[in-house]
Amino acid sequence: MQCKAGIPTRKMTQRNYYVYILASRPKGAIYIGVTSNLAKRIWEHRKGIFSGHSKKYDIHRLVYFEIFDQIEDAIAREKRLKKWRRSWKDELIEKANPDWKDLIDDINILS
Repeated sequence: MQCKAGIPTRKMTQRNYYVYILASRPKGAIYIGVTSNLAKRIWEHRKGIFSGHSKKYDIHRLVYFEIFDQIEDAIAREKRLKKWRRSWKDELIEKANPDWKDLIDDINILS
């Protein structure tokens, strides 16, 4: 299930899977990932728990996410997005979130 402007059309539960895009700032470095617990995963990014691309470039602003019922669908979408040109990724984000605002408050309300 896809969301509009980062806001899902149903309450988030543990049975959902999420493809998410984080950004360091508008048009800055981005990270694409998949998880079954979006709030926890964003917290882990912000705390720098895992070393790697997102920690190195201080990427922790949640700018886009989609919800899926099946993990296989979420993983397939993540892989497709990672192969996209950067301009297509920016366009996807800006269509749903033109100001690249941090959507963390939207998921905290729904979780």
